[in-house]
Amino acid sequence: MADATDSTSVLLLTANDWVPNNPHLPVILYRQVFSSDEKAVATAQRLFENNGWPAQWVNGIYPYHHYHSNAHEVLAVARGEALIMLGGPEGHQVVVRGGDIVLLPAGTGHCNIRSSDDFTVVGAYPPGQEFDLCRGAPTPQMLDAIVKAPFPHRDPVYGESGPLIDRWL
Repeated sequence: MADATDSTSVLLLTANDWVPNNPHLPVILYRQVFSSDEKAVATAQRLFENNGWPAQWVNGIYPYHHYHSNAHEVLAVARGEALIMLGGPEGHQVVVRGGDIVLLPAGTGHCNIRSSDDFTVVGAYPPGQEFDLCRGAPTPQMLDAIVKAPFPHRDPVYGESGPLIDRWL
């Protein structure tokens, strides 16, 4: 496993067009956390499970801008690579590759711009958080839900320490 201080970066996003983003919590990008090999899906699932973020799905990232108003989300790129847009239309383009992990606070817009044919992602949420799928401007209730989404008690990659603990709590 990589050293948390050398392999992560953060991105604090402001509201962009109709995407609210999270005004207080940054996106955290963990680079090259695990090997992108034939066991990568199981490795990512086990990593999340061991750190209290139950893995819930294996697929890709939707090719349209969306966000979740009521849940934080972590995405592990098991295979392939993609150019994703964070923060909504005209947001920040980021290339992710197998072994990278992206932690999205509630309200953060994300979209797959283009990806390799083998692009595979493992997605997880903190216990008790069930995501909604938002594709339009938030209501006042959704903005309230973004701010009130419960803080996870553990970093999805490093557990009781790590960037989430340092930057979110």
